[in-house]
Amino acid sequence: MAHTARLVQRIHFEDFGGAEFERLVFAYHVRAGWTDLAWYGQTGSDGGRDIIGNEPIDGQPARKTVIQCVNRSTLTQAKAEQDMKAATAACGGSLPAFKLVTREKVSAERRDAIVLAAASIGIGSVTIWSGVDFEEHLRLYGEDLLRRFCAGEPFPDNREDLRRFADDFVGLSDRDALNIMAAVFDRPAFRTPFREESSLPAFQQAIEDTIAALNTGVWRTREGDEIRRIPTIHHLRDANTKSQVSRAVGLVDKLRRTFSTGLRDGRVKACGCDQPDCPVFTIDSSMADELDKIRHEILKAFRGAHPNFDVSLS
Repeated sequence: MAHTARLVQRIHFEDFGGAEFERLVFAYHVRAGWTDLAWYGQTGSDGGRDIIGNEPIDGQPARKTVIQCVNRSTLTQAKAEQDMKAATAACGGSLPAFKLVTREKVSAERRDAIVLAAASIGIGSVTIWSGVDFEEHLRLYGEDLLRRFCAGEPFPDNREDLRRFADDFVGLSDRDALNIMAAVFDRPAFRTPFREESSLPAFQQAIEDTIAALNTGVWRTREGDEIRRIPTIHHLRDANTKSQVSRAVGLVDKLRRTFSTGLRDGRVKACGCDQPDCPVFTIDSSMADELDKIRHEILKAFRGAHPNFDVSLS
């Protein structure tokens, strides 16, 4: 039987079964860029870990995180501690991070108690999402998934099929596509002004990765590993929207060429220590101003297509 819900109203996750809820949680984390996701809940023996994967963290290595889905009316302290202990044991006694995704509200007192219990178990970091928290994140990165879920469209049972389902952008509105595409601009390469210290190789690679992601839909790490798939310019339907995003991509390419010119003519210089990731460099003030101006133009162009985009150069 198909479930329906108006997206202007709160989603009643209690109307859906536990397996359906887990599929939606898994699909969201695929869309949010988590890698090496494994879904244990489908096997019926999860050891306190419905889902496990590598959580992307801006400017840092991805963090191994266990996700436990709690599709019940109340998240009890006993349930949370039981799941955290089981997940830690299943991961060999060491767990960097644990995430609870629930369908209902979680009080501040319960959150604090769970965080304290996690620390005593040896878990490095805990994230707790209520149903409202989960819905807000879905609206940001996967409103089309939420819409399909509430319309009763079956989500695949198989992990790989579900991954492909979450990566399918057919029927995605321009607004939803832009919400996802915005992530490539929400990074230090576009937010941080040039100062006396930064990482030249990281900046160059970030610019290359941005151009590739917006044109091909594959967003990669500096090491070349796929972070996530995103919509491309070709998924956009409105001609003006597509034109604005194309302009932003052209300006990113201009930023790349300007930076490369600065390296060639000496206005941007590495420190000379021959360390490939050395953060120390010198830059001519006029070149710094020019690069910052282009980055302002990039963000302005993308904002022309996506008015809710609020990233700016610090």
